[in-house]
Amino acid sequence: MKKIVVLGGGISGYGSAILARKKGFDVFLSDSGRIADRYKAKLDEWEVPYEEGGHTEERILAASEVIKSPGIPESAPIVRKIREAGIPVISEIEFGGRYIGRARCICITGSNGKTTTTSLIYKIMRDAGMNVALGGNIGESFAYSVATGSYDWYVLELSSFQLDGMYRFRAHIGVLMNITPDHLDRYDHCFQNYIDAKMRITQNMTSRDWFVYSGDDETIWAQLPHYDLRMRQLPFAARNAVASSAGDAFLLDGRFTATAGKASVEIDTAKMQIKGLHNAYNAMAAALATLAAGVDPEQIRRSIYDFAPVEHRLEPVAERGGVLWLNDSKATNVDSVWYALEGMTRPVVWIAGGTDKGNDYTPLKKFAREKVHTLVCMGLDNAKLLREFEGVVPRIISTDSLDAAMRAAREAARPGDVVLLSPACASFDLFKNYENRGELFKQWVLKNA
Repeated sequence: MKKIVVLGGGISGYGSAILARKKGFDVFLSDSGRIADRYKAKLDEWEVPYEEGGHTEERILAASEVIKSPGIPESAPIVRKIREAGIPVISEIEFGGRYIGRARCICITGSNGKTTTTSLIYKIMRDAGMNVALGGNIGESFAYSVATGSYDWYVLELSSFQLDGMYRFRAHIGVLMNITPDHLDRYDHCFQNYIDAKMRITQNMTSRDWFVYSGDDETIWAQLPHYDLRMRQLPFAARNAVASSAGDAFLLDGRFTATAGKASVEIDTAKMQIKGLHNAYNAMAAALATLAAGVDPEQIRRSIYDFAPVEHRLEPVAERGGVLWLNDSKATNVDSVWYALEGMTRPVVWIAGGTDKGNDYTPLKKFAREKVHTLVCMGLDNAKLLREFEGVVPRIISTDSLDAAMRAAREAARPGDVVLLSPACASFDLFKNYENRGELFKQWVLKNA
């Protein structure tokens, strides 16, 4: 019997282990940390053996194949030993994709915008009455959905880490929002390595498939000639004049028409609840993907207009004393913050900082100079932010806790201002994750602002 070892007991790991169990494999799950009680309950229910708080190397290195959770880096000692032993290492997505039968996958990746776009695509398809599951980076574990349900479509948000572990998996509709520097600490600080990971969204696609991508992203344009792209291409843009015989979308004067094959839909972005240029891109991508999936254009229009903002992404929390507080905790890289600052129409008190991922803050300096009067740095090490924005922002305050940062922001804010939490960094120095950071921000605002 084939031996499967699952590394990591989070949402990706427990789902993979349960699917392996259902398929009759000899499966074992190992986590160096603590496994959440809700996942342990599921593993117990399915009689999956597991360990937490460390790895039993002998048992792991006896595996025929290892399914590695995306949060575990290649540099982890146990991963290095698995590689040295020549044991194949795959992702949950690769494993789950083996068992979807005739179902089809819409896969969304990109440095920014993928969560909103994925959520919007899922809403459109669900509203249209399609038999669809949401998974990958959001929603339920893809592998768990495969193990316990029967779906016609899977809408999957994919990180570069998940794409790294995919080899034979195929997206029937692939969506690439953009490629900007991110997670370079996991890619030897080499942008091309990260680009290569993102471009894996196109692998194994055929002439029957669709590829939706940004026609405004110069990095993507530079990569396209290096790939044998046989699928039908659907670019979307607001700046570059792009067109494709298969279809496209272009934003002009606040409206866009998305076309895929013979189907098209026109959207007035002023009627959308999600605002800003970045959300116009998200809506164009979602419209193209769902047209390609065969959703009725009128349903697409209704769902896009009905779609509410995603939590932790430019989420209004409260307006107190003429000051608007915005939670953009999900902005963990420079490009996300660029879109946030680009959309600000009020003077800004900007809260930033955390675990720097090799950021180049240069693209933010124009907007920071024009719009930000106070930068509150919130992290255990603020040296780089202080250095980069000295002379750019009139006032910079260094803090090492959420409470200190919030009090500084409250004191700096004037009526008519916006206090923007848009960190440009990972959250792991002070918080569990970006959701935890955003929730604590909201709690503080509602209690103290």
